[in-house]
Amino acid sequence: MTGRDRGGREDVRAQAGGADPLAGAAPAAAQEERNRPPAGGRGANPLARLWRAAAVPILSIVAAMLAGAVLMLISPLVSGSGFQPTLPVTAYGALIEGAVGKPELWAAGNINALSNTLVQAAPLMFGGLAVGLAFKAGLFNIGVAGQFLVGAFAAAVAGAEFATLDTNVAVPLSLVIGGLAGGAYGFIPGFLKARTGAHEVVTTIMLNSIASLLLAWAVADIFRAPEFTFARTADIGNARLPVLLGRNIHLGVALAFVAIFVVKFVLDRTTLGFEIRTVGQNPNAARYAGIRPVVILTLTMTLCGLLGGLAGAIQMLGVQTFYAAGISANVGFDSITVALLGRSSPLGIMAAALLFGAMRAGQGLMQINTGGLVPIEVIDVIQALIILFLAADVIIRRVFRLRAARGAVEGEVRTVTQSWGEQVAR
Repeated sequence: MTGRDRGGREDVRAQAGGADPLAGAAPAAAQEERNRPPAGGRGANPLARLWRAAAVPILSIVAAMLAGAVLMLISPLVSGSGFQPTLPVTAYGALIEGAVGKPELWAAGNINALSNTLVQAAPLMFGGLAVGLAFKAGLFNIGVAGQFLVGAFAAAVAGAEFATLDTNVAVPLSLVIGGLAGGAYGFIPGFLKARTGAHEVVTTIMLNSIASLLLAWAVADIFRAPEFTFARTADIGNARLPVLLGRNIHLGVALAFVAIFVVKFVLDRTTLGFEIRTVGQNPNAARYAGIRPVVILTLTMTLCGLLGGLAGAIQMLGVQTFYAAGISANVGFDSITVALLGRSSPLGIMAAALLFGAMRAGQGLMQINTGGLVPIEVIDVIQALIILFLAADVIIRRVFRLRAARGAVEGEVRTVTQSWGEQVAR
């Protein structure tokens, strides 16, 4: 081999990521090393791969709970109630009891705690999917709150309109209208992103405010039910979701679990899912392969809006039963945490939604059993800390001595923190 050939080969190696680290090694040893699967890859132990994927989210939860316990210990000292070392144990014990109940209650057929957890988790599953699906396409859908409100409002108005129809007609129609309304609202930022490069974070934040204010006006002036003393829509009547199990496990809970596996199937087993993931990883390569990023980005945000609208629809038809000015859209913002914690995986989102649903279901009993020393707002603090530790996962990795796992939370965080001025490939 001439010097020129050797130099050209080194140049190619440098462009591909540097010199071959196995250069000069014995041929058999070098080939064995090259064939060895990377840590956490397909050839690794399945449990090891699962731990590497879930380690940061799980340890972020643990770290947030520990930080919450510190706050619980400090709070009585500040309020003058004295040091109470067992307060975190009492608080977390009540939180668990309020979320899942007790064995003696289960034996008596009382599953109210579990029912409340599932009902709280259902809209978070839809909302988490709305954020997670956008992450797969390289988008940050911070507009789930607005899509949630639009879907809830449309479902409430449709439910009131179809209140006297048969339940088998009124319920599907109201759900479809709520989902389509959310999808139409999600189409707007998707189209703007695909056609003009307008960053979806900016447009969806503005659309959140527009939805809240516009719907407050609509329910106060146009769709206000005259028989009530405050601004609200009429009763939904037969459009209310039927209860399937227990005291309040309605049809929307079952639909949420179905949506988890439908989205997983679409992402993993369909051409559309492949195109969404490809556009999210590299729009230029996707366009070179014949995929149109403009179409995929618009369609993805529309589907995200559909899921966000369904979150509002099941909450309205299964729990709230009417739309009133100032209705809370916390589900929309909690969905971001759920998607980050679940790493945009449908099954991860399901687990994260169940966790957050359990926190919401048990927070009331936690405050009662601690005599008000631990208010329900502590749950908001813990959830915020979970996001903090997920975003600054290097802290978790250094504290618990974890190696960086390929494909971990960094992908979602990178989508959240990428430059607003970045233009999408068209």
